[in-house]
Amino acid sequence: MNKYLVIGNPIDHSLSPTIHNYWIKKNNIKAIYNKKKLNSDDLKNLIIKIREKKISGVNVTVPFKKEIIPYLDKLTFGAKATQSVNTILLTDDSKIVGYNTDIGGFENAIKYIKYDISGKKILILGSGGVTPSIIFALYKMNVSSITLTNRTKMKAEYLQNFYNSSTVKKNGWNDIKVVDWGEVPKFDMIINATSVGLNRDDNLDLDFSKIGKNKFFYDVIYNPKETNFLKKGKDLGNKTENGKKMFIFQAAEAFKIWHDIQPEINGEVSKLLD
Repeated sequence: MNKYLVIGNPIDHSLSPTIHNYWIKKNNIKAIYNKKKLNSDDLKNLIIKIREKKISGVNVTVPFKKEIIPYLDKLTFGAKATQSVNTILLTDDSKIVGYNTDIGGFENAIKYIKYDISGKKILILGSGGVTPSIIFALYKMNVSSITLTNRTKMKAEYLQNFYNSSTVKKNGWNDIKVVDWGEVPKFDMIINATSVGLNRDDNLDLDFSKIGKNKFFYDVIYNPKETNFLKKGKDLGNKTENGKKMFIFQAAEAFKIWHDIQPEINGEVSKLLD
């Protein structure tokens, strides 16, 4: 029986085993998918187990999406462009390849809800985790501007410099801007890409009283399904969406990479995560 894992720290909140084991059963695949909390010094041993074919595939979540890269043999274009890996495969020629399915996950989630993101001003809260992937997807979808803000401003500036010095210039995109935490510039869509909200009592402590109407509050967190950030957006009369669809679409892409089967995405899958 093939073994698959999602690794992270923390990892208790992850519903990856729920969705992958559902698809594994539906497609009559002899496999099991578990979650495992790791520390940085466990990564080397994880890669050894993949090489020894004791583990068939791995999903990677916070805080290892960049940290895992030096252990891999090859990166796909998206993984290299974002310096972020969330899916690992051992190929038939024994190469360990890092993929980024978060890019397609976010892009397909936005398309699924039929939100016209082209030409919109985007404000992203947070600079770790899925932020590099979301930035890449946003540019692909032709947004007009991207502004980053992070409690540790240096992290936002690192990401700004990483993109502005290479990918942005090469594609003729507008430069990423960075503002101080607490500053809320004009936006059409605001994305919470921080981990603030994983605990139900978490609050971002940002003032949205002057943002105006018809904004879109998006949270990458899907468990709990409504964070205080989304509640605040809704109370102010704005459109809100959690990260469930992004999670489902990125999981489906990873499943296809491992099993060469496109899993069905339906209401039953969505209910699994409620």
